[in-house]
Amino acid sequence: YTSFYDTLIANFLEKAFERPKTNVRLNFPLSQSLRYGENPHQAAALYGNFSKYFEIVHGKEISYNNIIDLVAAVELVQEFEGTACAIVKHTNPCGAAYGSSVRDAYERALSSDPASAFGGIVSFNKEVDKETAEKLNEIFLEIICAPGFTSEAMEILVKKKNRRLVRVLRSLSDETMLYKSVPGGLIAQAKDNSRLVKEETKTVTKVHVAEGDWEDLHLAWVVCKHTKSNAIVFAKDRKILGVGAGQMSRVDSAKLAVMKAAEHGHSLENAVAASDAFFPFADGVIEMAKSGIKAVIQPGGSVRDEEVIKAADENNLAMVFTGIRNFKH
Repeated sequence: YTSFYDTLIANFLEKAFERPKTNVRLNFPLSQSLRYGENPHQAAALYGNFSKYFEIVHGKEISYNNIIDLVAAVELVQEFEGTACAIVKHTNPCGAAYGSSVRDAYERALSSDPASAFGGIVSFNKEVDKETAEKLNEIFLEIICAPGFTSEAMEILVKKKNRRLVRVLRSLSDETMLYKSVPGGLIAQAKDNSRLVKEETKTVTKVHVAEGDWEDLHLAWVVCKHTKSNAIVFAKDRKILGVGAGQMSRVDSAKLAVMKAAEHGHSLENAVAASDAFFPFADGVIEMAKSGIKAVIQPGGSVRDEEVIKAADENNLAMVFTGIRNFKH
């Protein structure tokens, strides 16, 4: 393992400098072979120290797709300070909410989009208790992950033999770099650790965001940040109501988010919306305004910002610019 420790030392020293590394040394020992990759015809394996962050306390062997979804779910829920739950499917959030208890947070997150939650990954930022476990056992879930599980909760949850229970051991925020292989090498970038700071935003419309709506705006913004682009997210009463993910045009993402909310009986009257990037045209804002929302948070920066702001004003919407784009590919 000499080369492995040499790599650790070299990479630690490189972190002291805010510049691209002249060489990237990656040396991860084989942790385990995986049954298959993204699809059954693809071979796969896990390398490195996965157990530094996660402990699989129950269930069948974790899969390649499970690992990717698990990381996505935990990265999302760890951004929330209050008692919260996030539900992820194919790395995209399909539910997220704050609650008065862990069970309440789960029930509210599940109600965002119960159909999509089936077979998903449920992530908590607080210990799972007996009451929550009883509700979790009512539907099929691939993974339940949390900082811990009470003994009473474990007695209930282990009745599902194949479902994975994962204890999250630490924050994932100390992983600061992301790497992706490309033909002939790899590309690297700093992890998106951006945070929404109210005082650093700019209201660009005549109507301002009501003080009581900032928590919902923050919730929508965080979930949008963790959703595949183009992304639009609606929130109200500390719960996600609709997610428009992965569309090639922003207006289609807006339409999809509206459709998903309506599909599950959620009224968007007085809800708020978040967009992961600027609106290239006013059509997306106009489409969302039809649903009755009252505020939009977005980065700004379009050459047509004036048209977009005008559309917001004409529809009596508050609009906030963050100056932070959160594309996710």
